[in-house]
Amino acid sequence: MIHAKHSCILSVTLLILFLPGMNSVAAPDAALLYAQYCAECHSADRLGAVGPALLPQNLQRLSKDSAVSVIQNSRPASQMPPFRDILNREQIESLVELIYTPLEQLPPWGMEQILASRIVHHKPGTLADKPLFEADIDNLFVVVELGDHHATLLNGDTFEPIHRFATRFALHGGPKWSENGRYIFFASRDGWISKFDVFNLTYVAEVRAGINTRNLAVSHDGRYVMVANYLPHTLTLLDAKDLRPIKVIEATDGEGHSSRVSAVYTADARESFVVALKDIPEVWEINYADDPPAGFANWVHDYRKDSGDAAANKQFPILRIPVKGYLDDFFLTQEYDRVIGSSRGETSEQGETGQVVDLDLKRSVAKLTLPGMPHLSSAITWQYQDRTVLATPNIKKPEVTIVDMKSWQVIKRIPTKGPGFFMRSHEQSRYAWVDVFFGPNKDLMHVIDKQTLEIVKTLNPAPGKTSAHVEFTKDGRYALVSVWDEDGALVVYDAETLLEVKRLPMKKPSGKYNAYNKLTRSSGTSH
Repeated sequence: MIHAKHSCILSVTLLILFLPGMNSVAAPDAALLYAQYCAECHSADRLGAVGPALLPQNLQRLSKDSAVSVIQNSRPASQMPPFRDILNREQIESLVELIYTPLEQLPPWGMEQILASRIVHHKPGTLADKPLFEADIDNLFVVVELGDHHATLLNGDTFEPIHRFATRFALHGGPKWSENGRYIFFASRDGWISKFDVFNLTYVAEVRAGINTRNLAVSHDGRYVMVANYLPHTLTLLDAKDLRPIKVIEATDGEGHSSRVSAVYTADARESFVVALKDIPEVWEINYADDPPAGFANWVHDYRKDSGDAAANKQFPILRIPVKGYLDDFFLTQEYDRVIGSSRGETSEQGETGQVVDLDLKRSVAKLTLPGMPHLSSAITWQYQDRTVLATPNIKKPEVTIVDMKSWQVIKRIPTKGPGFFMRSHEQSRYAWVDVFFGPNKDLMHVIDKQTLEIVKTLNPAPGKTSAHVEFTKDGRYALVSVWDEDGALVVYDAETLLEVKRLPMKKPSGKYNAYNKLTRSSGTSH
């Protein structure tokens, strides 16, 4: 057993070793403060424990000034005490500089570490197969409340909460429904994957699949979960039944270059996961069928680990498709045969920021002129006149871009009151909704007629507070809007009259996800 005093010294030593660029005076002070006040909850290596990981990659959405405030005053729904009466401003600022300093070398996070992190709350087969409540499972919503790290299971017929439960810190990438609404899978920015049993209102299992995670995807048959990681540069494949890790796939190009993984989505009909890489010009298609198509044979990368586990010994072949540039935001067509992607911050002289990748032809087949940093992972499609169009908001430009998906030409740019982040519609609705997430008009929500391509109404659910992320009920009759504020709300609108129907107070509600729309891959929502 390591004595507590020796353990503290070891923690400090590890921190100093991992902190490049710190001078001989500042480093020991910051490291000692961290070891004394932070390491117990955030771990000596800053990878997180009870508290979240304290790495610059995991703190991207928190400014240094905000971090100072959190250390001084704590934050809502947190066990962390305020340190304003314990540490002075200079000490707190030294801690902030420490946690925003990248580790020179990341500790390993492979099969051994993932297995060790796994928590089984209920073994498969031990919970009831009937819901503990009365409701249409297809029309359930799960609402993520970032304000106090909770989620609410909402009845989409009555708009009454069924159950509210705690989540891991900083969920990211959108929860995924599985098995006809029986389960929900969550991913946190710190890499925690949680499986929630909707019928029994309890978590089944949890595992830490990475250090910094972008999102997860669930196979259409409910057998596998694939997790996309920024840190380390990996994809983690899990058995959806109990979150046991099957494989860790390194995101490399075979020539020694590794990459962060931008995102992963499921292509149902292809029985594949589609993956975009942020630092390598490739799109991957990873097949999870028991008998993969012959076309994958020459592209196979075997990550098998010899064991008695049949899933662990499957090949899960990878088809590597070269692309022009890097994709960190992408959209899959409804037929799941093409990827529309963009690289944020990159433009050519012609302003081309997007490309179309054909998964069957295994190459880029078209370019898209999409200046303004399109948010393609929030893009939607619908039938307009005699064609299918794609509509995407833009993160930097105040417009919605409408693209003809046959010619891949922009047919209209709809001016908005500011850059937007989320766009949603429904097959049964004549309207598409888009927020104005960035800028002074963040409290507005535009409603666009899908046939005239004009804004027909601009709503203001809560003046002065950010409006965000619309989601529809399964029949498209109602649209739910988040008031993205600590003292926020979920606002229900009649999707035809555009009048408010109900308002539920919530703690900074973010995304809300309807079981039917997600499971049927509605063209009006993200997948």
